[in-house]
Amino acid sequence: MNLYLKRIYDAVQKEDGYRILVDRLWPRGMTKERASIDFWLKDIAPTTELRKWFNHEPQKWTEFQKRYKTELKGNKSAISFLSEKIKSGKTTLLYAAKDEEHNEASVIAAYFSSMT
Repeated sequence: MNLYLKRIYDAVQKEDGYRILVDRLWPRGMTKERASIDFWLKDIAPTTELRKWFNHEPQKWTEFQKRYKTELKGNKSAISFLSEKIKSGKTTLLYAAKDEEHNEASVIAAYFSSMT
């Protein structure tokens, strides 16, 4: 699969391919120039309610994944857009969370892995 994950604060590399920010909120301290994103797909991010409930608490991770995957299933337009980008070449999902394991981008990647 042509799908990769990366913190938006990490250095931009040409190997990133098409760079998509998947956070609902713009990352703190990040300028648009420095972010160097190709697209901001904020509609694929968890709802504000789910994001606030999760609050990046690892003990809620299992339930967060379950709830977020349910949201993703109902988000056909964002999933369709991302699916087309992945099919067309290397795509990197960008996220701002400090936790590289417990974040929405990893749930999106798992969701797409389960579709293939």
